[in-house]
Amino acid sequence: MSSSALRVAVVCMNNMNRSMEAHSILQRRGFSVRSFGAGSRVKLPGPPRCRWRPVRYDFSTTYKQMYDDLSRKDRECYSGNGILHILERNGRIKPRPERFQECSEPFDVIFTCEERVYDRVVQELSAQEQVTLRPVHVVNVDIEDTLEEATLGAFLICELCQNFQQADDLEDSLDRLLLAAEDKTGKSFLHTVCFY
Repeated sequence: MSSSALRVAVVCMNNMNRSMEAHSILQRRGFSVRSFGAGSRVKLPGPPRCRWRPVRYDFSTTYKQMYDDLSRKDRECYSGNGILHILERNGRIKPRPERFQECSEPFDVIFTCEERVYDRVVQELSAQEQVTLRPVHVVNVDIEDTLEEATLGAFLICELCQNFQQADDLEDSLDRLLLAAEDKTGKSFLHTVCFY
C-alpha cells in the first residue's frame, strides 16, 4: 500500500494542537490526511487574569480570525503560551478547524488523541448508515495536550502510518503492528473496526 493510498484522519477535541501537529507531519511525509475536532466548540486556554477560563470559538471561525482576536485581547499572553504560534501553523495547513461529525469522507485509519475523542468517533461511525461495509480502523493514541507531547505523538502516529502502509494486508496486520508498537513505546492503543 503506498502512502497516497492510505487515507488518514487525526481527531482531537478542538482541531488545534494534537491533530494539527500530526496533520502537518503526515502531510509533509506525503500521506493523504485530514484533521478534525470532536468537540462542539473550539476551546483555547484563557489568560491567567481570567483564571484560565477558556476562550471559545465556533468551528466556522478561521484560524486567522482567532489569531487576530487573541492578538487584540492579549498578544503577550497568547504568544507566551504558544497559542499564536499554533494558530499561525494551522493557518498554513488549512483555513479553519473542522468537526469530525460533519465529515462524510471515508478513511482507512482514524487516529484519535484521547479516549473521550475515541469514544465520540466510534459512536459517530456506529450511528451512521453502513452503505459500503468498507472497514475503517479507529486507533487511539493518548497524547497529552501540550506542545511537546503533540510533537512526540505526531511522530508516533507517523511511524504507525508508515508501518501500516508497508503492510501487505492492513486488515490482517494491524493488530500485530499495534502490539509491536506497544512493546516498543510502552503505550497501549485502543483499536476498533467500524464500517462505512
